[in-house]
Amino acid sequence: MPTTTIQDDKEKLLKILREKAFFKEKIILSSGKESDYYLDARRVTLMAEGAYLSAKIILELVNNEKFDAIGGPTLGADPIVGALGVLSYQAQKPVNTFIVRKAPKAHGKQQQIEGPLLKEGATVILIDDVATTGKAFLESIDVLKKAKINVKKCVCIIDRDEGAKDALGKVGCELVSIFKGKDFF
Repeated sequence: MPTTTIQDDKEKLLKILREKAFFKEKIILSSGKESDYYLDARRVTLMAEGAYLSAKIILELVNNEKFDAIGGPTLGADPIVGALGVLSYQAQKPVNTFIVRKAPKAHGKQQQIEGPLLKEGATVILIDDVATTGKAFLESIDVLKKAKINVKKCVCIIDRDEGAKDALGKVGCELVSIFKGKDFF
C-alpha cells in the first residue's frame, strides 16, 4: 500500500463519510435532540477502508501520548478498537484496547469493561465515532473512574459541536476530533 500523509488520509475518510454516512434529514439523536442531519459513522467504520483510515488517523493523533490502553463506549468504538489493535500491532507498537458496556454483563464475570484487564491507576484514551453532547463519553468516564482508571483524553471521528467539548471539559477531559459537523456542509 502506498505511503500517504495524514492529510491525505483525512481527505479520503471525509469523502467516504460524506458519501456513505451523511444524511440531510430531520432525525432524533441518541441525546434526544432533533437535528436536520445525521451522521451514521458505523456505515464507514464497519467498512475495511473506513476502519483502516479511522484507526490510522487516531493512532497518529495519539502517537506522542503515554497511555496504557485505548477504547470506548459500545457501539461506536467497537469497530474502531479492533482496527486500532491490528494497526498498532503491524506497526510494532501494540496497543491494548477495551470496550465499555452500557451496563454490566448479566452473566459470566458481569464486567462492564471488556478487554485486557486494566489495573487501578491505568491511563487510557477514550474513542468514539460521533460526539454530540458527550453523553457516551461521560458515562464511560464514570465507569472507568469507579474502576480507578484515569482518562487522559477523548478522541472522536466527528464532533457535531453541540456541547460535547464543553461537557468533557467540565470533568477535566480534552476532546479531540478528526472532523467537525460543519465539515459536512
